[in-house]
Amino acid sequence: MPSPECRLGHRAQNGKVIAHSRRSLRRGGRDNSPQPPQGRLRSLFRPRSVAGQVFLLQVVIGVLIVAAALIALVLQARDDSTKDARERSLGIAETLAYAPDTLKAMTGPDPTKVLQPVAQKIMKGADVDLVVIYSKTGIRYTHANPAFIGKPVLGPRKPPHSAVTHVLRTTQGRSVVSYVPVTRPGGEAVGTVAVAITVQRVESTAGRQLPVLLGTAGGALALAAGGTALVSRRLLRQTHGLGPAEMTRMYDHHDAVLHAVREGVLIVGGDGRLLLANDEAQRLLELPPDAEGHKVTDLPLDAGIAELLTSERTASDEVHLTADRLLAVNKRPTAPYGGYAGSVVTLRDTTELRALSGRAEVARERLKLLYDAGVEIGTTLDVSRTAQEMADVAVPGFADVVTVELAEGVLRGQEPTGAIGEVRRAAVRGRSGNPPMSGVGSRLSFAPSTPQARCAETGRGVLVADLAAAREWRTTDPDRARRLLEGGIHSLIAVPLRARGMVLGVVDFWRCRQGEPFDEEDVPFAEELAARAAVALDNARRYTREHTMAVTLQRSLLPRALPELGALEVAYRYLPAQAGVGGDWFDVIELSGARVALVVGDVVGHGLHAAATMGRLRIAVHNFSTLDLAPDELLGRLDDLVARLDRDGEAGGGEEGLTGATCLYAVYDPSSGACSLARAGHPPPALVHPDGTVTFPALPAGPPLGLGGLPFEATELRLHEGSRLVLYTDGLVEDRERDIGTGLELLSAALAHPDRSPEQTCQAVLDALPPDRASDDIALLVARTRVLDPSLVADWDVPRDPAAVSRVRADVARQLKDWGLEDASFTTELVLSELVTNAIRYGSDPIHVRLLRDRKLICEVSDGSSTSPHLRYAATTDEGGRGLFLIARYAERWGTRYTPTGKVIWTEQPLHGGAAPFDGPSDEDLLDQWSDDTL
Repeated sequence: MPSPECRLGHRAQNGKVIAHSRRSLRRGGRDNSPQPPQGRLRSLFRPRSVAGQVFLLQVVIGVLIVAAALIALVLQARDDSTKDARERSLGIAETLAYAPDTLKAMTGPDPTKVLQPVAQKIMKGADVDLVVIYSKTGIRYTHANPAFIGKPVLGPRKPPHSAVTHVLRTTQGRSVVSYVPVTRPGGEAVGTVAVAITVQRVESTAGRQLPVLLGTAGGALALAAGGTALVSRRLLRQTHGLGPAEMTRMYDHHDAVLHAVREGVLIVGGDGRLLLANDEAQRLLELPPDAEGHKVTDLPLDAGIAELLTSERTASDEVHLTADRLLAVNKRPTAPYGGYAGSVVTLRDTTELRALSGRAEVARERLKLLYDAGVEIGTTLDVSRTAQEMADVAVPGFADVVTVELAEGVLRGQEPTGAIGEVRRAAVRGRSGNPPMSGVGSRLSFAPSTPQARCAETGRGVLVADLAAAREWRTTDPDRARRLLEGGIHSLIAVPLRARGMVLGVVDFWRCRQGEPFDEEDVPFAEELAARAAVALDNARRYTREHTMAVTLQRSLLPRALPELGALEVAYRYLPAQAGVGGDWFDVIELSGARVALVVGDVVGHGLHAAATMGRLRIAVHNFSTLDLAPDELLGRLDDLVARLDRDGEAGGGEEGLTGATCLYAVYDPSSGACSLARAGHPPPALVHPDGTVTFPALPAGPPLGLGGLPFEATELRLHEGSRLVLYTDGLVEDRERDIGTGLELLSAALAHPDRSPEQTCQAVLDALPPDRASDDIALLVARTRVLDPSLVADWDVPRDPAAVSRVRADVARQLKDWGLEDASFTTELVLSELVTNAIRYGSDPIHVRLLRDRKLICEVSDGSSTSPHLRYAATTDEGGRGLFLIARYAERWGTRYTPTGKVIWTEQPLHGGAAPFDGPSDEDLLDQWSDDTL
């Protein structure tokens, strides 16, 4: 247990508390006026004072350190002296023993005479005690006392095998003696050299270092005294001059107050560490016993409490919910009151406010749930998705299970009929994985007595707090009621989904066993939540209706089926944009002479206006194509039409214009393999050659429709059989995440497979360029070319001679016989006779006849005149004007197309030779138009 002075070292930082204690002590009668400097210095070293105790402790520690250092010095000096004596004696002995003169003297006639002076000289010069040289029998040759020369030695007499050293205790103290044998060159020992030295001769280190050690100890003691004085002064200043008794008394007083009050007290330092926590604070915050000294952020505190303790802001009765308690927290800084940087926090348990706080928390959660509903419901304009979003928002924040039932017409975008009869479940969401409810898409019907029917009738929410006790609800649909009750459902709120005065459906909020049953306070919230969802559902319904109308209009304007063609094998794909229908369109149009026109266009924008505009342009292209116009001429007329429609729209009051529409028009002739193309601001087509090579023909771009200006230019390509012509809109190759260059590369890679059919090509293109998040419509048209066999084409030049008509009939009859079409010979001869006769009579050179055998039998008569025949009823007196009636009667189709050199009159008739259905005059009526004289 630390002393009171030590514990108060960190607690006395609160200057306000200390000052209060000083005032209380003064009121007790004690005089704490400042002492004079002399008395204060004398009191520093009193044994009962803190400074005296510290000083005494430092003196004892200094003495012990000096004593230990002295003992260590003596021991170290002793070891060093013995080692030095050993090395000196051994070195002198080895030097003397190994000297050649020593061996010579010891083997000479008088060893003493030679060696004694040397030994004396060594003892004086090397400062050794004794140098003795004796024979191998132990007779001394030298000695410090001449009286001992010639006498045997007292120790070992035989020479040692090698140099040895012994430490002996003599009358003069510890001595070190080294013995070294004197040997002949062959190794025979002739004597021994012994050198002795007293250890006392080398013990000088301790004597030199002892004054230094004692001086250092004295200096340390002086520093300790000075340091003690400084620490004591600082301690007196921090404790405001209080002595140990006063400090002990103040500590006891504060300890009793802090730990006895029923209010938590915390002191937090400026570095965020907890300096003090009384018992009540530890109980309220459930702090560990060793919490003091740790950072507040490292303690297991509620996030709100921890944030308040570490922040610099003050607080007054701030309520925090922590450890299942409601705490009123007050916080004030300590610095303004004389203490160090930090804060004092008091805690008061206000658990009695729990009920009120709980209701406030419920209200806050409800407001948050309504906010989430406004954000998360209606993110899409899909009715089913919006219904599911509502169910997702309400579970589990408000209900355990939510079901949404909508009228059938609402799901299709239609106006609700009013009464809720048969509905379809649009959404289900439960807290658990499989709530005991019918799945999405199931049909339900509510009897008039059910809560759902009653809420739809009254327009207000209906509460059933106890479903088990609601007999009327249970008897209406016993099986469904039993299934719900067995699933744990115990209460229900049914709320109508009303928008603009119409009931779109019903939303049911259910609670299970683990939740409290609904009460009357929950009904207004359920109605508010349903009202917000109903607005989003109505918006989605209206969008669905408009979208359905636009899709219906667009589908009615786009081709529903492609015609059967002999010239091309065609496949297509049309995908509307994610935002709805747009203005992309395509078409395949049969032309005369087995030719086929391919059209792809794009109208800027989306919605009904774009779809209607697309339909107008498609009809216009159909009408212009019946004139057999060249692609550049057709686009020119279409451009004039768009400009005129734009002017009419502006004059009519701000209707969206058509300017910006693009179009690509191509005409393919299977008899020659020629393809003529022109475009108005549209992406160029892709051409896949029979070997799989993909190119993008460089067609003149031309401006978009409606801008006027430069005329359009047509380009003619020669296509081999098996080539694929790919027409598309820009939505296929370009979007926000991919530029058109990358799109064309992906398209080229998808088309480079010559073995694929047009249908397979369409699928491969969409796989390579997935339209999952397409922001624009996509129209794709793939046509694989076929070329008519030359044997199926026959032509003749006809001179301007009426007699040539019979020759033409004969040539045609032979050709039809070769083709196996004898049944069509009569009709064909009749048609060609009329056409050739008209060309000879009213046309000009050159006159040419061509016969094509495709899916139909095609007859063409061309001449250099630009006049076109017209079908009319001939008067009784007219000699001509009846031939076109015969042509119209026996041909399925006929018409005129103009060429740069004239015109071509063509007919089509079935291969089996029968005549086409004709609603005009009968054969007898036609013959009656000729008199007997003319026949």
